[in-house]
Amino acid sequence: MTGSVRDSTLRRFRDALGDSPHSLDVTHADPGAVPLSARLALGDMAWASVTAAAIAAARLTSDVVQVQTDPVRVAVAFQSDRHLRINGATPDVWSPFSGFWRTADGWVRTHGNYPHHAAALRRGLDLPADAAPEDVARRLRALTSVDATTAVTAEDGLCVSVSPENPEADAALCERPAITVTRVTDASPAVRRFEDPGAPLRGIRVLDLTRVIAGPVATRTLALLGAEVLRIDPPRIPEPEWQHLDTGHGKRSALLAIAADAIRWRELLHSADVVVLGYRTEGLARLGLTPEALHSQHPRLVIARLTAWGSDAPARRGFDSLVQAASGISWIESVDGERPGALPAQGLDHSAGYLLAAGICAALRRQSVEGGGWIVETSLRRMAAELLRLPRQKDTSHTTVGDVTAHLQTFAVDGDTVTTAAPAVAYLGGPTRFSAPRRWGSDPAEWTASPGGPATER
Repeated sequence: MTGSVRDSTLRRFRDALGDSPHSLDVTHADPGAVPLSARLALGDMAWASVTAAAIAAARLTSDVVQVQTDPVRVAVAFQSDRHLRINGATPDVWSPFSGFWRTADGWVRTHGNYPHHAAALRRGLDLPADAAPEDVARRLRALTSVDATTAVTAEDGLCVSVSPENPEADAALCERPAITVTRVTDASPAVRRFEDPGAPLRGIRVLDLTRVIAGPVATRTLALLGAEVLRIDPPRIPEPEWQHLDTGHGKRSALLAIAADAIRWRELLHSADVVVLGYRTEGLARLGLTPEALHSQHPRLVIARLTAWGSDAPARRGFDSLVQAASGISWIESVDGERPGALPAQGLDHSAGYLLAAGICAALRRQSVEGGGWIVETSLRRMAAELLRLPRQKDTSHTTVGDVTAHLQTFAVDGDTVTTAAPAVAYLGGPTRFSAPRRWGSDPAEWTASPGGPATER
């Protein structure tokens, strides 16, 4: 069943990208099952999203594509946080303020990995700033799930009720493609040649305004393909070091207060080919960074936008773990039916990231012929609906991974030894190794003279 589910999912993704399976010659060997243990067919969706990205990348230089997606490498990439090592140590990736909590009538899931979100959780629960996780647990046990979610959300915190799946809502979401690639302006075709399959995006400049996993996975893939990626973050909200090292390969990272340094931002934007947005609509609007505003000034941009909950709720905060809880995934993945469970990876994030990269590649290729400015969009909630539509797994005995050494890379990063997952996107003639990640916020907010560069490995 895995092969048919995997292939039908890939067909839907390719159709959404405007790439009919009959439009070019694509071959790939039967890779076997992706070893990700879950009741839901996460391995099939993971394989399909990575393969869609590989096909879209290979299509930039050829209509004859040989995909080389390795199932173990896909699993390692989707569980990259589990394989990350900094000087041999495994970083702590979850805050004690993130997780499942009992309430008076059920369960909620919170996200407090960022300090400002943990602070908002405490405020919403009317707890002191130094309240411990045990205090949060006691307070939540006294509240209903709805009251807890309402109170925390009112303080800009992140808390959702753990809910059963809603097949009607999922069916409605699945009426829309998993990824949309839409021409929205009439700009003339870009003068652009994609020639080197090993770096098909060389010369493309990407502004990365994303955080956490999905957006950074997309832009990491673009950097792998040769694009110059410059990640821009506000100075006031630090990124966890491990998180950027895990997804920052080949990128440069700069801190810039866009509103305060508008001249510098406009200079960067003027030379960009792609802008990837992962912030909520209201924050983007305050800075004049909605797709509509950007296209009004730069009609040839390819703009990729990722949201947690989709176009119906673009202002709602969310993370992969929260979407799993709210969409019904957590109850499906429960071990005993009493306590909610989770997927073995942040699979919605990773799948969305690879699909977003595929959509950007498709938009750039079509733009070189058709012209126009383009919008590429997906959401974590849409990926959840995609996963929930797939047949459920009965046998997870295929999920043993074994030795993953061949699927890792080790780098020297400013005196530290950093080991990460290796690239999952693979096609004949394509890149096979990541360039080294750099420290978060360690670069100037400017383009380089020559994008790209070789990996620095130990």
